[in-house]
Formats: sequence, C-alpha cells, structure tokens
Amino acid sequence: MKKPSYVTDKALKTFIKNALEEDIQDGDHSTLSTIPQDLKQSAKLLVKQDCILAGVELAEFIFKTFDKDLKVEIFLKDGDAAKVGDIALIVTGSARSILSTERLILNCMQRMSGIATLTHDWDSRLVGTKTKLLDTRKTTPNFRICEKWAVAIGGGTNHRYGLYDMIMLKDNHIDYNGSITNAVKMAKDYIKKTKKKLKIEVETRNLKEVQEAIKAKVDRIMLDNMNVEMMKQAVEMINGSCESEASGGITRDMLKEIASTGVTFISAGALTHSAENIDLSLKAVK
Repeated sequence: MKKPSYVTDKALKTFIKNALEEDIQDGDHSTLSTIPQDLKQSAKLLVKQDCILAGVELAEFIFKTFDKDLKVEIFLKDGDAAKVGDIALIVTGSARSILSTERLILNCMQRMSGIATLTHDWDSRLVGTKTKLLDTRKTTPNFRICEKWAVAIGGGTNHRYGLYDMIMLKDNHIDYNGSITNAVKMAKDYIKKTKKKLKIEVETRNLKEVQEAIKAKVDRIMLDNMNVEMMKQAVEMINGSCESEASGGITRDMLKEIASTGVTFISAGALTHSAENIDLSLKAVK
C-alpha cells in the first residue's frame, strides 16, 4: 500500500535514530560480548497470533538503516491477514545487527499490528455506509508516526497529524475565546494573514452550537458526546453545508447506529490508545 504523506524517509530516520539511541547508548554489550563480529546468521519474524500485519515496511527500513548489508526477504506485506505460524520475513546478515535491532523491530510491529487489527475490525462495521473511520491525536509521544501509519494500514483514515496541519477549535478554545463565532472569525483572520492553507473544524456540544458553527461557515463540525438522536438532528441541520464528525465515547457496538445518522466521519481515540499488542517474535533460523 502507498505510505501516508507524513511517512517520509527523513521522519523515519529521525524516529529510528532516537529509538536506537534510547536502547543501545554506548553499546549492546550482551551482543558485543558474546557474538563474533564476522558471524552471519538468519532470523525469521514469526506470527504467533492471528492479525492484520503492520510494520513490515518499517522493519525493513530499520534493518537497512542500521546495517545496509542486511538482506530482508518479505513473505507478508503490510495489511495482509496473518495467521499463527506464518513467517512474515527472514533477515540475513550480521548476527550482531540482527540482535541489536530485534527489540525495536518487535516493539514497532507488535504495536502497529495491534492497531491495524483493531482498526480493520472497527472499519468492517462501516462497510456499506458512506461514513469513514478516523483516528485522533491520542497517540504515544514520539510514536505517532507508527500509530497513525498502522491505522491507515488497517483501513482507517487519518485525522490531522498534529496541531500544525488543521485548525480545530475545541471546547477550551471556544470557552477561552467567548464564542464559536468569535473563535472562527479570529481563525479565518489568522489564515488570511499567514496565507496558510488550513481547514477549520469546530467542536460542538449541543444543537445551539451546531447552528452557530453552521452560520460561521466552517469546513467541519464535530458532534461531541451527543446521543444518536441529537447527532441525527445535527446532520439534518448541517444538510451537507460542511463535513460532520461524530466523536467522544465511541465504542465498536455504536458504529453502525452512528453511521446511520449520515455523519461524514466517526473519530475514535480507542484505535490507538486501546489496541492490544499482537504476539510476534524474531527467532534464529537453525
């Protein structure tokens, strides 16, 4: 699958550099003390739990960034449905390099596969509807690139990546500012002054605020913690004048009913903060 735009070589190299520095510091002494420098070996990435696999492309990138001479043979791609006992890839080369990158590879792939698997399950509930499933910024600090990439691999759609690529006026922005009308006007003035191409989304908590957001002419209106009946009324009020997004306390069992209201998007922080890691291991090929 095509990588999301934020998954650049530069961003990945920065992430990998910081992750390896955290783990290795002045040396992988377990490996340096027991494994000869010239020893060549192979290891297989073993799937130990049914899942939607994610992080394969990242794993290859990590291996090659650490040691360009490592050879990676890939058998399962990102987004593939993997079964217990499947081999996702085999890496061959310096035994030291394999051992020093093993935990970073597994940490990334186990977490990413968990998110992709959960996202795929949730997204399957929306088949046949026009509603798209979004993630949120409720991600692990310094690991967002992997978590949002995993959502995309699982079939979900990424919301804004960070604070810089969209203006989202949430309840605190509005409460600090005084009103939706004032906040949106200031945001539009800011966009005009800075000449930035940013969409504006406004969080609403009731139908009165929805009406105010409609009059302010924004790109998307978030329906926060509303019950299904109120969401339905809000979508009818919006009437296609902008996008709509259901958010707040979303669970898997609610997805179909919420989609029936006609909302454009459903966003759920659970995709990234509540996914369970998938059991994978990197084992020596004997």
